[in-house]
Amino acid sequence: MTQRWMTMAAVVPAALGTMLAPAAEAAPAPAAAVHATAKPCTSKWQAKQRVAVRRPGPHDGPVATMQSPIHHHLRKGQVVTSCYVAVARTESGPAYEACGSEGHLWRIVPGGQVPQTCLKRV
Repeated sequence: MTQRWMTMAAVVPAALGTMLAPAAEAAPAPAAAVHATAKPCTSKWQAKQRVAVRRPGPHDGPVATMQSPIHHHLRKGQVVTSCYVAVARTESGPAYEACGSEGHLWRIVPGGQVPQTCLKRV
């Protein structure tokens, strides 16, 4: 009886493998589909005035604050590429006041983050 059980145990996985193989081959690889449709970042933003590009400090988390260290400055009229935004959540009120208005969105630009209120879309 043990011999019969061992034989059946060897046959069942082999049968399942042949049943699953055609379905796995028919489905396209998900990574290939993502890379084929990905488009390069083309979102351009222009600085309204001279503005500091800040990098989040060790105690800031992933989003910069107005007290984060300054990496460099953008000149007035300088155009940068930014396709991503960091959202600063606060318990009450806006996260920052910069360039004459308040907000909570930081545009991620080369070198760090800039308050979105200091940029305009080009």
